[in-house]
Amino acid sequence: MTAQTTVLTERRISQFRLFLSYTLHNPPTLVGLIITVLFYTWSIIEGLLQSLGMFLHNPALGWALLPYNPFAVNYRAAFQPPSLTHLFGTDNLGRDLFSEILYGAPTEALISILVVGSAVLIGGLIGMVSGYFGKYVDEAGMRVTDMFLAFPAIILALAVEAAIGRGAINAAIALVVVWWPTYARLFRAETLRVKTQYFIDAAKLSGTRTMRLIFRHIFPNVLTPIVSYATIDLGNVILAYSIISFLGFGVPPPYPEWGRLVSEGFQYFPAPAWWYAIIPGVIITIVVIGLALLGDGISEFITGGTIT
Repeated sequence: MTAQTTVLTERRISQFRLFLSYTLHNPPTLVGLIITVLFYTWSIIEGLLQSLGMFLHNPALGWALLPYNPFAVNYRAAFQPPSLTHLFGTDNLGRDLFSEILYGAPTEALISILVVGSAVLIGGLIGMVSGYFGKYVDEAGMRVTDMFLAFPAIILALAVEAAIGRGAINAAIALVVVWWPTYARLFRAETLRVKTQYFIDAAKLSGTRTMRLIFRHIFPNVLTPIVSYATIDLGNVILAYSIISFLGFGVPPPYPEWGRLVSEGFQYFPAPAWWYAIIPGVIITIVVIGLALLGDGISEFITGGTIT
């Protein structure tokens, strides 16, 4: 490990400690951090159990930590209101709604990570190349970006998924198609700002190759202000995917997707089961708000001058 790497590592650790200190003294950010950590930690654990169950041909592993089997039908228990026995009540088939929501969380988390991560990579590459080279490259890149931005995101995503087929992965692909242009714009704007800095001129004079300069010097310096936006965007993706699954374009039944649970619950709202639609919708709202609070906190922390 070089001295430069050691300094950078120590600096990042110091910044992380400062952010934790800032979070502890900022209640909205702390609430957002708690919601985000709980959501993604549970999603990772439950997702690993589901994957292990598929690998070992033992699907019961997927609901080993849940109070009930989310697929078990029990007509006698249908439409039971929230209680100590069924925390979130039961659906029209007598399935425990709390277990269904917990079981469906990994899909929501995975889609959010895949879409935002892919959008950052694709949009980041196009945006940085456009911003760095300018002229005809910039013009071509931004006109393609504008073409995608001209269409309403959800409608375009539904059209793409209708063309390639339904399912979680196809929904993620459809969302990536409409999600990357925003990041291309953000990365381009940040690249235009960073490329005028003196250390970029020094890297050019030292003979650094163009692509190495973009990924080694520009990318780390434009990524920091985008982190807060991407954090908020995780919630936006979950909301968009919930809309897609609400419309029936997600994973086919009986897999318990949050958006589809809301859609199915509306058939029985307000009677005989108001909780069937309301509770999954409230869970989606809580997760989205939690990510928004965390993203706003990160943005305030950055713009406050703590990270440079």
